[in-house]
Amino acid sequence: MSNAPETIGQPAWMIEPATRAVIAALEAKGFSGCARFVGGCVRNTLLKVPVDDVDIATTLTPDQVTEALEEAGLKAVPTGVDHGTVTAISQGRPYEITTLRRDVSTDGRRAVVAFTKSWDEDAQRRDFRLNAIYCDGEGRLFDPTGHGVDDARNGRIVFVGDPMTRIREDYLRILRYFRFHAWYGQGDPDQAALTACKALKGMMSGRAAERTQKELLKLLAAEDPRPALRLMAATGVLPAVLPQVKALTRMETLIGIETEQLFENDPELRLAALLPNDPEIARETAERLRLSNALKDRLIDAAGAQPRIVSWMSPREARRAVYRLGVRTFTDRIKLAWAASTRPSTTSQWRGLLALAETWTPPVFPLTGEEVLAAGVPKGPMVGEVMREVEEWWIDHDFMDDRLAAVERLKSVAQGMAY
Repeated sequence: MSNAPETIGQPAWMIEPATRAVIAALEAKGFSGCARFVGGCVRNTLLKVPVDDVDIATTLTPDQVTEALEEAGLKAVPTGVDHGTVTAISQGRPYEITTLRRDVSTDGRRAVVAFTKSWDEDAQRRDFRLNAIYCDGEGRLFDPTGHGVDDARNGRIVFVGDPMTRIREDYLRILRYFRFHAWYGQGDPDQAALTACKALKGMMSGRAAERTQKELLKLLAAEDPRPALRLMAATGVLPAVLPQVKALTRMETLIGIETEQLFENDPELRLAALLPNDPEIARETAERLRLSNALKDRLIDAAGAQPRIVSWMSPREARRAVYRLGVRTFTDRIKLAWAASTRPSTTSQWRGLLALAETWTPPVFPLTGEEVLAAGVPKGPMVGEVMREVEEWWIDHDFMDDRLAAVERLKSVAQGMAY
């Protein structure tokens, strides 16, 4: 193992009391240096980008980790003991702690591991070299592959060792490769990695849907995932993950609009933009990926065709659509229609429709079922029918703010219907 002669210093996440408490607990059970930070927290600090999670690798066994945490008064959660992982809760913050390990056998989905004391062995089972960088509590870097630090700084996504071997250990590393390329890749991709991903793409079928959708949505959340998605399409990986995708054009245009208009990145809407405008295809995709019910409903609603959304909608038509669809679905359909538009001069019109949706509060229909009954309509399905008839009139009159007029319309409709 080669010790890198450099340091990342002691960033805020490393020296905050909650982190120090975890490291102190582990070293009290083992020895100074028995625990090191690894993965994203080290990589992101090198790249000067935000750190979300702090992961720790240790020579201690899971039982020893649990004992160490409990003796220090910290909570220990056995999140993956068979694979060496215990989650520490320190001041309300989770820290994933994993014992150094090596693979004994793998089937492309799950691995049987053996614990080890060797940092080199642990590094050799990780996915990419830029994720196999460790640092101690003083910020000193340890780069067992000899290339992780350079890869991180130069935007190279390179598998540890042989790409085919790494992928056969876990076939979802194919999707993970493109996700990391979307977030951190610069310049030309590693050809050995692309060749391996292309050769083994067929093995992704039937893999864990929850992990697949997690990787996919993280990929789509990158600032600009378009280059990575083009690579996925070129290697045949994209149709292996999303066979319903026929073209990237609308999604690419949507990302351009988000960038130009300073909209927040929306990975869920980007997924909708990849799919055809077909609610049934949206439903099938959501169910195959086991998306949450909320996201499934969003994709289905975004794919609807009625009412037709066009840039030249009048304010009255737009208010009617917002009322029918709800603000989020209307906004989603506006952005998708904008991305599919072939008329670039309509930007101000699309912006105007979005502004209307953001500022107009749909009113509440002024009549109740009790008032329909009071108008002489008998209990039963006729009540709802009359309510809908009057509501349509109210909507057609642009949500008239005149309750008395609505009552008069109710009386007229009630008298005109045969019970």
